[in-house]
Amino acid sequence: MTTAQQPENQVKQPRTVAELVDYIQALTTEIQELYCLDEIPWVVGYSGGKDSTATLQLIWNAIVALPQEKRTKTIHVITTDTLVENPVVSVWVRNSLEQMKVAAKEQEMPIEPHLLYPAIKDTFWVNLIGKGYPAPRNRFRWCTERLKIQPSDSFIRAVIRSSGEVILVLGTRKAESTKRAATMAKHREWRVRDHINTNPNRPNSLIYLPIEDWRTDEVWIYLNQWQNSWGYSNKDLFTMYRGATADNECPLVVDTSTPSCGDSRFGCWVCTIVSKDKSMEAMLQNDEEKEWMQPLLDIRNQLDIKDDWDKRDFRRIWGDVQLFERNKNGEISVEPIPGPYTKYWREHWLRRLLEAQTKTRRTAPENMRDITLITLEEMSEIRRIWLEDKHEFDDSLPRIYQEVTGEEFQDPRPGADLSLLGSDEWAVLEEICADDAMHLELMAKLLDTERQFRKMSRRVGIYDTLEKCFITSSRSKDEAVKNAHLKRDLKTAVEQGDIEKVKQLTLADFVVTNAQADVTTQESDVTNATQSADEAKTWTNIKFKNRETKL
Repeated sequence: MTTAQQPENQVKQPRTVAELVDYIQALTTEIQELYCLDEIPWVVGYSGGKDSTATLQLIWNAIVALPQEKRTKTIHVITTDTLVENPVVSVWVRNSLEQMKVAAKEQEMPIEPHLLYPAIKDTFWVNLIGKGYPAPRNRFRWCTERLKIQPSDSFIRAVIRSSGEVILVLGTRKAESTKRAATMAKHREWRVRDHINTNPNRPNSLIYLPIEDWRTDEVWIYLNQWQNSWGYSNKDLFTMYRGATADNECPLVVDTSTPSCGDSRFGCWVCTIVSKDKSMEAMLQNDEEKEWMQPLLDIRNQLDIKDDWDKRDFRRIWGDVQLFERNKNGEISVEPIPGPYTKYWREHWLRRLLEAQTKTRRTAPENMRDITLITLEEMSEIRRIWLEDKHEFDDSLPRIYQEVTGEEFQDPRPGADLSLLGSDEWAVLEEICADDAMHLELMAKLLDTERQFRKMSRRVGIYDTLEKCFITSSRSKDEAVKNAHLKRDLKTAVEQGDIEKVKQLTLADFVVTNAQADVTTQESDVTNATQSADEAKTWTNIKFKNRETKL
């Protein structure tokens, strides 16, 4: 089989345009022979950027040159819309896929475009606004797996189940970055032939990298000199990249010494992994018609605050206080790990997002007036999380939606508007609990837990659930943090074998536990709650002590 081989020293020495033309011809032959070699379907990753466009164009041009009787193997083209993509790029990609469908039918090509989405429970806003996940950071990069990897991985697994094997065609290049080059060099240990690796993360799949050794200027030469296979405009793609470059400069590539644009990276407009969204900033700077995106950039910059502890709960998302050693300006302190955004800030981000969506729909160009920053299905899931998981039965989402948009929120979830508890009951609780936020949280959890179990024929697990409400919400912040320090010190003393320290801390823990149990006993109106010192006291065994004795 013919292969487009690249000598090792050729990677360091720039190709001339004539050499690039010859190499593309050899690569075309390699693609055709690889395609006809077996019946394994191909999956081409397409993002709408320059590299994936060049890769798909190479594949398309090579296969369309084959006789019709040889175009028997399906080529799936997949792209994932994270629902927080740069709006300009998102529209570009969707229109491109629609054009591909038309062109594939006209040219009788076995190409099937697929637009994939993350599951509603995994979307960016459901996790940030619904669950309260903080804006992504390098140490807590919760977004990539949910938004990008899982949708494409699910599709690939479905193809493997159907056909047994799959070949992934990717536009990954060594010249993208030093980190990418190092990663690709590491993956060479799984190489089975030129441009093809086994996939270490997915059995029964191979990875084909046809442009792995291309430079950025070679990608642009190919896109500008070879016509787009599905009738889209590579010139417009070039213009889009130029508009996303800070100096608005993408020089015409006339030889291998001429620098080219292409350092711009399009991605999620909410991304806080990078220090700045340089591409969107450049778009706003270079094109007055894109000023409508300013509200999006403002939200992204507001999310990108390193010290956001004042916006987050002192407990982790499951309700426990966890401590860590913090080094701030050379001073070591042991503090709670901040958890999810508080109720106030989750509602704040929802309001800001809806305000941005409402404004952009008024100011965006005609072709962008239907822009959707957060979908109805996402808001429905956020509402469900707030109501059922966080027990916030004041049901603030429909109110916020109506205040911002002037429209009534239509929840597609069956039975979403049927509830025994609502904003009136929440207002009464707020009045009773005054300024005690933890007391309000505890009462809300207890009432809503009872509501959730009321229709069950067998209320199995209700006592454990009620117990969890007390464990996570009965202490004030100071008490909860103090208790976490006590547990941490006790663990350290045990590990060090300090018996006296263990006794001292255990006695302190026993005194605190008994004091809290006495308060709970009075509130529960239980008269016989005396237990031995070695018996663990919980709300459940205190409340039902008499009944258990009778039994």
